[in-house]
Amino acid sequence: MNTRCVSSVALVKPGLNMDRRRVVLQMGHQLISTAIRKRRTICLTLALLTASAFGQKSELPRVNPADVGLSAEKLQRVREIVQSAIDKNQTPGVVVLIGRHGKVADLESFGQMDREAKRPMRPDAIFRIYSMTKPITTVAALILIEQGKLGLDDPISKFIPEFADTKVYDRTVPAGVPTTTPITVRDLMRHTAGFTYGIPGGGPVDKTYMDSHVEDGREALPSFVHQLAGLPLVSQPGTKFNYSVATDVLGRIIEIVSGQTLDLFLRDRIFRPLGMRDTDFEISPKNLDRLTTNYWRPGAGLLNPTDVPQRTRLLQRPVFLAGGGGLVSTARDYSRFCQMLLNKGKLGRVRILKPETVSEMTSNQLPPSALPMTLGGFKVPGLGFGLGVSVRMSQSAGQADPAAGEYGWSGSASTFFWVDPALDLYVVVLQQVEPISIGLQLGLEPAVLAAVEKR
Repeated sequence: MNTRCVSSVALVKPGLNMDRRRVVLQMGHQLISTAIRKRRTICLTLALLTASAFGQKSELPRVNPADVGLSAEKLQRVREIVQSAIDKNQTPGVVVLIGRHGKVADLESFGQMDREAKRPMRPDAIFRIYSMTKPITTVAALILIEQGKLGLDDPISKFIPEFADTKVYDRTVPAGVPTTTPITVRDLMRHTAGFTYGIPGGGPVDKTYMDSHVEDGREALPSFVHQLAGLPLVSQPGTKFNYSVATDVLGRIIEIVSGQTLDLFLRDRIFRPLGMRDTDFEISPKNLDRLTTNYWRPGAGLLNPTDVPQRTRLLQRPVFLAGGGGLVSTARDYSRFCQMLLNKGKLGRVRILKPETVSEMTSNQLPPSALPMTLGGFKVPGLGFGLGVSVRMSQSAGQADPAAGEYGWSGSASTFFWVDPALDLYVVVLQQVEPISIGLQLGLEPAVLAAVEKR
C-alpha cells in the first residue's frame, strides 16, 4: 500500500466552479479518511499477527519470595554459599534466578563478570551455556516429532545414510563389529547411541576421536556427521549411557528434516516465540559489554581467563552450529525456557510442545542395562536420563527419593539448572569456570529446598 500523504488540493482540477470544487474536495477528504482508517486497521492486524507469531514477550512477574511460599530469610543461605565460593576464588561471579508459581522470586548477581577489568556481575550478563544447549536442541527435535516429520524410534540412517555402516569398537576385531540394532533418534536424545567425546585419558574410541579432530569445530554439520559416521562406537546402540556428541548429530537431523539451518530453526520455533532475545550461537557487538569472561581453573584457588569479550570468537557466526553446546544465554532467557517446560510446553499464549511430549521428555528413558548412569567415570544411583535432560528417580524400590521427578542439566563452564514439578519451582545458576564443578550445585539445591515453606 502507498502510505504517502496526498494533499486534498491536488484532487481539485483547475477550471471547476466553486460548488463542484467543494464537492470534489469533500470527496477527497472522505477518500483519504477511509484510506487512513483502512491503513490503521491493516497495521493493527499485522501487529497482532506479529505478536502471535513471536509469542508472549511480557516479562515473568517479579515478586517477593514470600508471595510464592519461599522464606526470604532462609534464602540468605543461598547468598552465603555463593559469596563463599567467590571468596575462595572458586568462581569469579554468579547469577542466580529462582522461579516459582510462574513468577521470579529471586534474581541476583554476585562477584565480577571480568576480574581483570573489575567489571561487576550484572543480572542480564550473557554466558556460554555449553551443554545447557542440549535440552533446547532436543525440544526443537520434539517439535518436528509432533509434526510427524520425525519419529523417536526412526533410525538416524534414514536421514544420514552413512550411519547404516557404522561399526562398534571391539579390541579383537580391528575393523569393528556391526551394530545389532540401528542408532535411533531416541538414542541421540538419551545418549545411548554409542558415541562419545574425545576425552584425554579415555578409552581407545576417545583416542580415535582426538586423532581424527572430529570435534575441532572447523567443519559445518554436514561434514561433521560424515566424518563421525566413519568412527567406531563405544557400545552397541541402545544398551549403555555414554555422554557424547549425539546432540550435535540431532542438530544436523533437525536441519535435514526442517530444511533450515539449526540456528534459524531454533530462532523461529523457540527463541522468538518464547521471547529469548539474547540466546543465540553468537553475540551482537552492542551486547559485548554484557558478555562474561570465561575462566579455566588449573588448580585450587586459581582462575585463568580463556575467552575475554574483546577477543571472543562469539562475535562471528560459528561454522559448526553445535546443538550440543554452542549457545549463549542469560538467566532471564533460560528461565523462560524452564517455565515453558514447567507449564507442560506452554508460556503465556504460546505453546511449544504438547503436555504429553514434555512428560515423556522429562521421564527416564534409559533401559535397565544403562542404569545406574555413569558420569565422569562415577556411577550415579538414582539418576536417569530423559530426552535431553537428567531425571531424578527413586534410588531403590523400598526408598523413595523426595526429589524424584526433578529434572535438569548443566554446562561445562559450571552452569546448571533444575526444575522441580512437584514444587512448581526452577532454579538457573550461571557462572563461567571450566572444567565443570558441581560444588555450587551441591550446596545450593538443599539451600533452596530448605527455603520452601508452602508447597
